[in-house]
Amino acid sequence: MSIALNLDHASNAARPTTPRRSSLVGLSKPQLREAMAGIGLDEREAKMRASQLWNWIYVNGVTDFERMSNIQKGFRQTLSDNFLLDRPEIVSEQISIDGTRKWLFRYRDPKNPNLPPVEIETVYIPESDRGTLCVSSQVGCTLTCSFCHTGTQTLVRNLTAGEILGQILMARERLGDFPGGVRPDDGGLVPGPRGSGGSEGDSRAITNVVMMGMGEPLYNYDNVKQALLIASDEAGISLSKRRITLSTSGVVPFIEPAGREIGTMLAISLHAVRDDLRDMLVPINKKYPLNDLLEACRTYPGLSNARRITFEYVMLKDINDSDADARELVRLLSGIPAKINLIPFNPWPGTNYDCSSSARIERFADIVNNAGYASPVRTPRGRDIFAACGQLKSETERLTKRDRDALTSA
Repeated sequence: MSIALNLDHASNAARPTTPRRSSLVGLSKPQLREAMAGIGLDEREAKMRASQLWNWIYVNGVTDFERMSNIQKGFRQTLSDNFLLDRPEIVSEQISIDGTRKWLFRYRDPKNPNLPPVEIETVYIPESDRGTLCVSSQVGCTLTCSFCHTGTQTLVRNLTAGEILGQILMARERLGDFPGGVRPDDGGLVPGPRGSGGSEGDSRAITNVVMMGMGEPLYNYDNVKQALLIASDEAGISLSKRRITLSTSGVVPFIEPAGREIGTMLAISLHAVRDDLRDMLVPINKKYPLNDLLEACRTYPGLSNARRITFEYVMLKDINDSDADARELVRLLSGIPAKINLIPFNPWPGTNYDCSSSARIERFADIVNNAGYASPVRTPRGRDIFAACGQLKSETERLTKRDRDALTSA
C-alpha cells in the first residue's frame, strides 16, 4: 500500500509571477551582494544584507521576507517588492509502503513565467543510518539510455541552480529539517530515524544528497556546480561534500572540472564492460568510450581509498550479468579506488528488459567481492510508487509540441 497526497494548493506553491521580481534562491554570495547593490545599497550594507538573507534562506528555510526579524520592516517591504524566495509547487507527494517519498514538483520559467510550467520528480529514501535525497538536474533527459524510464522523456530544459536547490529546500521543509520544523506523520509512515548530518553534532532527516534524479548533471554543469557549492557551504545548508554524490553517465570533458571545482563524490553509470554493449545501453558511450571514461576516472582529482568512485551497474537478465562480465568489470577497474553498486533492474511500462535472478546477482557480486571490491546489492526502494532507480519520469512529456518548442527555445 502507498499513500498519495494531492498538494496542488500548498501555501508555498509557486504561482505565475511578473518578470520584474527575480529569485534570490540559488544566487551565490557575490551574486546576492550584487542584487543588494542593484537596489541601491552601498558595498558595506549590501554585504551585511546578503549575509542575513543567506542565513534566512538556507539555515532557517524562510520563504517570507516578513519573517526576517533582524531586518527593518521598511527594508523587508523593499525586498518583497524586488525579489522572490520561491520554491517549487508541490503537485503531489507519494509515500511508498517502505517509507520512500516521491514528490512531483512544478516550476515556471524564471525568465518568462508565461511559458508552460514544467515538472520533475524528487525522491527521499529513509534508512536507519541516513536519509538520502535524490535530486533532478534537468526536465527530461538527452541520453536515451535504453533501460531507463527517464531516458524515454525528451529533454525540455535545464533546471537553474535555484530550481535544483529548491528541491532540497522543499524536501527539508516537508521533513521538518529546518529550525522549529515538525516532521510529518502521514498514516503512520514517517521517514525513519534521523542520521548524522553535515555538521558536527547535527541531526537531520536529509543527511545525503545524490544527483541521480532526472537528467545528466554534467550537461547542466554550471547550474549543478553552483547549487552543490551552495548546498555544501558551511554557513548554509552545510552538507559535507563527502555526503554529496554527483552521478554521470560519462560526460568525460566535465569529470575533471567537477572534481576540481565542485569536489563532491563521483558515481559513474557504467552498466556494461564492452563498448558494443554500452553503446546500446548508454548511447553516450559512442562519443566517450570506455577507455576515455576510465582514464578520466583514474585521474579524478582527490581520488583515494577514502574518496572512492562508485560505479553503478544495473543487473539485466542475460544482457550484462554473466561471470565473464563480472571478471571483465574487475579487470577494467584495476587500479581505481572503487565501490560497485549492483542495481537490480527496476521494471517500468514498455521496457524490454528483465531483472537478473537473485542467484545470478549473488554470483556476480561474489566474483567482484572476491577480487577485493565492495559490491553491495542495492535494495530496490519505492517500486510501488515508481520512485526506484531508473523509474523517474514527469508529466511534462504530455505538453504539446508547440509548448515544448516554446520551452526549449526560451
